[in-house]
Amino acid sequence: MASNKSLVPEAKEALDRFKMEAASEVGVNLSQGYNGDLTARQAGSIGGQMVKKMIEKYENDIKTK
Repeated sequence: MASNKSLVPEAKEALDRFKMEAASEVGVNLSQGYNGDLTARQAGSIGGQMVKKMIEKYENDIKTK
């Protein structure tokens, strides 16, 4: 079963900023707090953009090591 509990609670604010940035990049308007009115496509595009950026960062990190 999926859980929304953070593994590192101290990172919540940074992850929220990251989510807002990803949403902006794909053209989805998010509000602070509840966003249950998003379509599955919108939510998926935000999550996909976040994963894409995380993979890019990881690839850059291992390339520079």
